[in-house]
Amino acid sequence: MDPMQAYYAQRAPEYDAVYQKPERQAELRELEAWLPGCFAGRHVLEVAAGTGYWSRFIAPAAASLTLTDASLETLAIARNRVLGRAVFVQADAWALHEDLGSFNGAFAGFWLSHVPVARRREFITGLQRRLAPDSVVVMMDNRFVAGSSTPIDSRDEEGNSYQLRTLADGSRHRILKNFPGEAELLAMLDGLGEEPVIRCTEHFWTLQYLTPGV
Repeated sequence: MDPMQAYYAQRAPEYDAVYQKPERQAELRELEAWLPGCFAGRHVLEVAAGTGYWSRFIAPAAASLTLTDASLETLAIARNRVLGRAVFVQADAWALHEDLGSFNGAFAGFWLSHVPVARRREFITGLQRRLAPDSVVVMMDNRFVAGSSTPIDSRDEEGNSYQLRTLADGSRHRILKNFPGEAELLAMLDGLGEEPVIRCTEHFWTLQYLTPGV
């Protein structure tokens, strides 16, 4: 099993603890209220859905929602919390197969930070193979905030950063966690996305754009 997949499978029972940090609550409420309107009436593909924390806000507004994640452990939690027309599929974010269907909306929450810098455009290209022209894509992730974020443990020659995380059972895991700036996000989309809008709060950023039209 891929080390990242193994980590999140093991972390599933404590996955949502990160959303309980007091300093992030006001911003989370704002994002929770904003996100559904992005996908109203759309057929949405969610990548790396995890425990469905964000899925539960998208599902009531969307025409349909397909949640994908490589971990069955996190998907099992999502099944019990997401209402509406939702489908749950174990799928690797790097291998989004044709049998998933075609969509006109996509969401990736807190996934891009785990994508190596050199593979960002590869991920975007793979995702967009499942999307119709003029689809709405939203990505959301963390900004690094000292005292709130887990410290950076190391960096590699390709510009990736890593955190050393400890789970409740005491096990320690070195996890890829990047914090791209606005210029990096725009460069990632060059020629792949249209009308990008980046919004930043103290702890989070969002990127919304359209796939190229016909």
